[in-house]
Amino acid sequence: MGFAAIGFSSSPLRALSLSNPSQRLEGGGEEQNHHPAKLTLPCSHKWRIVIAYDGTKFSGWQYQRSPPTIQYLIESALIRITKLDRKELRLVGASRTDTGVHAWGQVAHFVTPFTYDGLQSLHAAMNGLLPPEIRVREISPALPEFHARFSTKSKTYHYKIYNNPIMDPFLSLYAYHSAHKFNPASMREAAAYFVGKHDFSSFANASHNDRLPDPVKEIFRFDINEMGAVLQLEVEGTGFLYRQVRNMVALLLQIGREALPPNVVPKILAAQDRRELAKFALSAPPHGLCLMSVNYEHEILKPPEGGPDISFGRTHQVSRCKLPFY
Repeated sequence: MGFAAIGFSSSPLRALSLSNPSQRLEGGGEEQNHHPAKLTLPCSHKWRIVIAYDGTKFSGWQYQRSPPTIQYLIESALIRITKLDRKELRLVGASRTDTGVHAWGQVAHFVTPFTYDGLQSLHAAMNGLLPPEIRVREISPALPEFHARFSTKSKTYHYKIYNNPIMDPFLSLYAYHSAHKFNPASMREAAAYFVGKHDFSSFANASHNDRLPDPVKEIFRFDINEMGAVLQLEVEGTGFLYRQVRNMVALLLQIGREALPPNVVPKILAAQDRRELAKFALSAPPHGLCLMSVNYEHEILKPPEGGPDISFGRTHQVSRCKLPFY
């Protein structure tokens, strides 16, 4: 499909520092559902970050102080480092993941009025301030027209199911446990009905956002992969409504248990009414879901001229061991 998955030139005008910031965390708004006319101010520099997180302890992505969210903690780290307030940073995430949902390839952008010669120190400082459950995997300069949310071409989610009588304790935070034996062939037949452009109103929960999103989305693929006791559902689409993925998974679980036939999917889609799905299934639990990648056209990911190199983190090497081995 020609998409790239995600998952600055002079000295900075402000020194990189870890001292305490001014506590100006108020302000900032929710993301708009329309494309803004201007994404950056003149003389601003835009930065793209790729983030991985274990969502178990956090209240999702979207900004909230208490209980803390991923956006709040990343903004707090950036405020301490850059000495900017959140209105100046204008951090925007590609996907507003829900409470308990994980991510390997969340993408966000922020802006600064200054640039950097290199990004490794900024990268190390951010990960030094964030809790261990959140890690910035990459930092790169971004074109002024890049927007983490509005430039998106597709997103890929994985949902893991541990299909065995006894749960693997090392997967208990990252996979839904079901002792019911599934029929993967029936699940694949049902998943194929989701592929294509459809009105997914029947699979969307009511959102906290007052603005009504377009319910028509396109699913490019919906794969059911067997990996030993793990059944991994992989879905890629242009975008997803609130809890859409978990609702689609919940119906596939019922079909996999052979409680429903695969052809129930088009009937529920055609109803365009969430109450129709509620007759058959509730939302699947959040901890099995992971945002794997946010995908963009290659052109929008090109770095601006004269910017610093992308940072994948700083590596350390020991040239010689000074202690004897016994």
